[in-house]
Amino acid sequence: MNSLLKQTNGYTFFDRDVSWLSFNERVLMEAERVAVPLMERIRFLSIYSSNLDEFYRVRVPAMAALKRLAAGKERKALSAILQQVHDVVIRQQKHFGEIITVQILPLLRQHAIHLVYNELMPQCIHEAIRQYFIHTVATFIHIVPVNGETHFFSENNRLYLIVSTRTRKKATQHYIITIPSDSVSRFYRIKLNDVTYLVFLDDIVKFNLDKIFPDKEIISANSFKITRDSELNLEDEFTGNLARKIESKIAERDLGLATRFLFEPGIPANTVSMLRDCLDLKDATFMPGGMYHNLKDLSSLPLHDADFQYEPWPRTTLAIPTDTSLFETICQHDILLHPPYHTYDAVLRFFNEAAIDASVTTIYVTLYRVANDSRIASALISAAKNGKKVIVFVELKARFDEANNIKWSKKMRAAGVRIIESIPGLKVHAKLALVLRKHGKSTDLIGLIATGNFNESTARYYTDHILMTCNKAMLAEVELLFNFLKKRKKRTKKDRIDFKHLLVGHFNLQERFIELIDREINNARSGLPSGITIKFNNLEDKVLIGKLYEASQAGVRISMIVRGICCLVPGAKGMSDTITITRIIDRYLEHGRIFIFENNGDAEIYLGSADWMNRNIYRRIEVCFPVYDAALKGEVHEIVKLQLADNTQAVTIDAHCSNCAPVCREGEDDVRSQRAIANMIQQKASGGRS
Repeated sequence: MNSLLKQTNGYTFFDRDVSWLSFNERVLMEAERVAVPLMERIRFLSIYSSNLDEFYRVRVPAMAALKRLAAGKERKALSAILQQVHDVVIRQQKHFGEIITVQILPLLRQHAIHLVYNELMPQCIHEAIRQYFIHTVATFIHIVPVNGETHFFSENNRLYLIVSTRTRKKATQHYIITIPSDSVSRFYRIKLNDVTYLVFLDDIVKFNLDKIFPDKEIISANSFKITRDSELNLEDEFTGNLARKIESKIAERDLGLATRFLFEPGIPANTVSMLRDCLDLKDATFMPGGMYHNLKDLSSLPLHDADFQYEPWPRTTLAIPTDTSLFETICQHDILLHPPYHTYDAVLRFFNEAAIDASVTTIYVTLYRVANDSRIASALISAAKNGKKVIVFVELKARFDEANNIKWSKKMRAAGVRIIESIPGLKVHAKLALVLRKHGKSTDLIGLIATGNFNESTARYYTDHILMTCNKAMLAEVELLFNFLKKRKKRTKKDRIDFKHLLVGHFNLQERFIELIDREINNARSGLPSGITIKFNNLEDKVLIGKLYEASQAGVRISMIVRGICCLVPGAKGMSDTITITRIIDRYLEHGRIFIFENNGDAEIYLGSADWMNRNIYRRIEVCFPVYDAALKGEVHEIVKLQLADNTQAVTIDAHCSNCAPVCREGEDDVRSQRAIANMIQQKASGGRS
């Protein structure tokens, strides 16, 4: 990827959006890997498509808005970035289409599965398609005539056809027809003569246009969709009911400005011009796509053969007998879970025990993305009904989860839970739970601090780390942070908390990371052991990147695992010679954040919720926490070592922001880190303490 570079304070950075496209390209690479089971390859195509839709709902509108406000060189630079984004996406979409047509479709045919894709409808299923349309699909068809007076509002990411017809008198008329994929399955399945046919809903509608327009000649029928700006545009400061304000904004989300018009090639230029006017697309990017849009729906293809799926991997359950209290076990020693390699049972048990344990008096929790059918939120409701004091901070501004979070906050409040709802102008992204439990005349603090959300649904495929601890000093700081959150305001100079253990956004997080990097710089310059290993989702903050460049120039070896956005340019002579960037894409989504500082042979390890993005550093409450237990520190080291040794699913990022496959040396064993970690954790559980 020929990425644009930015110069700031003498350092060079990748553009964040071009870098993100490099990540999505890596997802696409997984879809073409022969070793990946067939349905999993199709799911990677679906993930790529879904990711790109969100990119056009969030990032492209932001760049376009900046361009409108900019002038001179800045405007020119933004125009160049937008153009490169457009060019890269066009190239990737072409590759996407090639993967389907050249690789996926022939493989399906080998298994007697015929996905009807950009071809004439097979004669043998004509009658079945007619029957299905007239009895099922026609119920939901909406037809809108288009003329010079039409002002039609196209819904966000909804599928449409633009149909051109001609009457017997040679008069031309255009119609917009909805593809009702929100009401009917996107794919129709029929088995005939030992062949399974899978047909797009789009093609079923096209095939039956003569039923919709029986007295007209069909000139053309082309698919399109509109992507709209999804930002809620909440002001930083406001008065009144926040939940009500967000609910009203959610209702407006799909009414945002059009950012992308994606259309099937072949639409006549005059039809495109007509759609530009009647759909109010003057500020949208016009982009030719394939014949089909919303290919995130590919994940719903009805292909359930076990051979098409990933083989099952071992998942380890924390072995604590039911007649033993989890809380008592935590007070004996720290526990570190690594879902999805560990099941989520222990986390659910933590909240369940808190709900029914008579010794528990108070429960504090932060919730960022709540599961749709959350057992954790249900346990908190039970705890409140059981007479416990339950205080829950619910972040209502978690993008695309606002409605679900509001739903659960209402349920919990109705049950007696004290709900703290968001802080204007600030997101709380920390993952914290704290239980106060009477123990004789004293009170134990029992905590659960995580790198990912308390969400049992995403825990099945997000890799995260969860510390269960009774460390009184650390948890006293967690309690102080909850007391701050109760105020529902941004931090002022008066809100001083002297955190000794936790790294907390808006208090000491960035400053402490700088201190830790500086210590490695000083050790390297003094000839002492030094090194930094960091794993997170995204890297953007130029202050911290600049400090890593400084460390590299001092000779500190820096190994990084960055899944997504990475604005740091690795391996640049004289700037980042000692920095390597690894990206891992596999069956699980790499989500946990790990920070390891060599510290002259006495390594310090932190886990936490914080990426090094501008939003995380400057606009969120994040928490990173230390791992003190020697055995657990060794476990984290082993996990990171396996990931850095991955030569199967890992790529390295080069100085051009390209995904480069590792060079396998002769005789070198294959290392697939996620599989190796699953085995390692299972072996530890069977051989001793987990």
